Amino acid sequence: MTSKIILEEIKIYAHHGVLPEENLIGTYYWITLELHADLWKATDTDALEDTISYAEINDIIHEEMSIPSKLLEHVAGRILNAVHEAFPKISFIKIKITKTAPPMKGELKGASVEFERSF
Repeated sequence: MTSKIILEEIKIYAHHGVLPEENLIGTYYWITLELHADLWKATDTDALEDTISYAEINDIIHEEMSIPSKLLEHVAGRILNAVHEAFPKISFIKIKITKTAPPMKGELKGASVEFERSF
């Protein structure tokens, strides 16, 4: 049986991008992370140690987003690796990172990368 934890649209101001002004000025990002793990024991025990702390995952996301990178792909990979390292019982992670104001022509809601990984 699969259990999921989903953190939806965490809004973080960060400094990522290829252009120097992106690293200097920064912008808002939306991060959604879904993970799968066997969390069914927690339905009986009501104990934090039988699940995965989404507050700790949120902390990891904020920590990794605070490290400037050129590519969102790199940031996503760091987050995936750090979350799985902290919680090895995770069997699957999906992450989507959206840059809300990419420096491109035209009007768009954002530019996103999305990765899925099974363990």
